[in-house]
Amino acid sequence: MVTMVLTGFTGALTFTQATITANATPKKLPIYSVETTEKKIAVTFDAAWSAKDTEQLIEILNKHNAKITVFAVGDWVRKNPEAVKAFYDNGHEIANHSDTHALFGKVSAEKVKEEIINCNNEIEKITGQKPKTIRAPSGDYDNKSIEIAESLGMKMIQWDVDSLDWKDNATPESICNRVTSKVKNGSIVLFHNDADHTPAALPNILKC
Repeated sequence: MVTMVLTGFTGALTFTQATITANATPKKLPIYSVETTEKKIAVTFDAAWSAKDTEQLIEILNKHNAKITVFAVGDWVRKNPEAVKAFYDNGHEIANHSDTHALFGKVSAEKVKEEIINCNNEIEKITGQKPKTIRAPSGDYDNKSIEIAESLGMKMIQWDVDSLDWKDNATPESICNRVTSKVKNGSIVLFHNDADHTPAALPNILKC
């Protein structure tokens, strides 16, 4: 499977917008997948806890000539600058996943903006690049968070395939089977670093 990073993404939403009543405020949606006829997917990792598997993941990705987008929490960036630099130096995109993993739908607009800007600043200190994409913590987006991201020149990214690699009962086989059975051209797939079985599942997914 050929992978792509999300920097400079210009594709269109493929997720159907929910029906709304005439008096309701239209619901804004993030990007769930990329419109393409090519056999490509976007492999994304959310990074918020340990960085112990960084070298292992990079080795696997290099072996398969695959590039990913790492959605990094600012706190994780501060604790693991070497991991951020290692991913970036190997050609992977470092994107924004908030500064403290605060749920955007539960906090004020001012707090959302602060979370985004602070995380951008931490990433830029290491990579020299300000992120262009953001993923809401736990996928908890709302209109205000999307509007704030857009005002900062950023795109809100969701996913259409969840590996569920974080679950206690996940195995390399279950992760691989779930992803390969659900992806389509242009899918955005969600993984997590520091998930016990993801490194073992990843090679077979990338071979597809």
